[in-house]
Amino acid sequence: MGTGPQTMAWILDEYSKFHGYSPAVVTGKPIDLGGSLGRDAATGRGVLFATEALLNEHGKSVSGQQFVIQGFGNVGSWAAQLISEKGGKVVAVSDVTGAIKNSEGIDIPSLLQHSKEHKGVKGFHGGDTIDPQSILVEDCDVLIPAALGGVNNRENANEIKAKFIVEAANHPTDPEADEILRKKGVVILPDIYANSGGVTVSYFEWVQNIQGFMWEEEKVNNGLKKYMTRGFKDVKEMCKTHECDFRMGAFTLGVNRVARATLLRGWEA
Repeated sequence: MGTGPQTMAWILDEYSKFHGYSPAVVTGKPIDLGGSLGRDAATGRGVLFATEALLNEHGKSVSGQQFVIQGFGNVGSWAAQLISEKGGKVVAVSDVTGAIKNSEGIDIPSLLQHSKEHKGVKGFHGGDTIDPQSILVEDCDVLIPAALGGVNNRENANEIKAKFIVEAANHPTDPEADEILRKKGVVILPDIYANSGGVTVSYFEWVQNIQGFMWEEEKVNNGLKKYMTRGFKDVKEMCKTHECDFRMGAFTLGVNRVARATLLRGWEA
C-alpha cells in the first residue's frame, strides 16, 4: 500500500546499479521503464471479471445489480468505473475522507473527477453523506471491500445485508465473521482469488520483460479475463469435489498445486 510506479522505478534503478539493467526484477513499473499496459487497472478489472463469473454462476449479471464499494483508491475506483460501465449501479462508496450514498446510483465519472481534484470523496454533491462505518451494512446485492483487512468482523457481520461479497482487499473478513456470514447464506468470493488480477498482470509484465516484447493492452486484458475465468472454474470444481465454500476451495486448490510441484521436484513432503 502507498506505493506506485515511481516507487517501482526507484527499486529498478537501485537494483540495476549493482546488477545491470534488469527490468524483470520488479513489476508495476512506469510504461517507459518496461511496465505493462493495463497494469494500473488490473486489480480492479480482475475484480470485475471475478464478480461477473460469480454472478453468472447464480444466473445474474453485473447490469442492474446494486454495489457498495468500501475504498476508492486504485482498486476500488477502477472496480467502480468498470462495474458502472457494465451497467452495475454503485449506490455507496467510501474512502479515508468520508462516504457517500445515492440509492439511484452514483455518477462514477463525476465522482472520479471530484476525488482527483479534492483528494477524496468527501464533499461530493452527487449523493448523501453517510457515516463511513455504516457503509458495510448498507443495502446492496454485492459488497466489495477494497480497503483494509478485518473490516467484516463479529461486530457487524449480522448486520451485513449483501447477498454476495467480493473481497478486493486483503483479508477483509475475519474468521468469526466468515462463519456468521456463511450461516446467513452470504456467498463470499475470497481475496486469494478475487483480487488476483494485479499479480496476474504483474506476471504478464515479467513475461514481457523476459521476452523483450511489449504486449498490446487488449492482449493483456484478454489474458487477464482468461485467467480469472479459468480460475473461477477451477475453484468451483474444487468446491464441488470437497463440498466446501469458495474460500476453502481456493486455498485447497492453491495448496494442492504447491504440494504437487514440491513432490515433482523430489522434495520431502
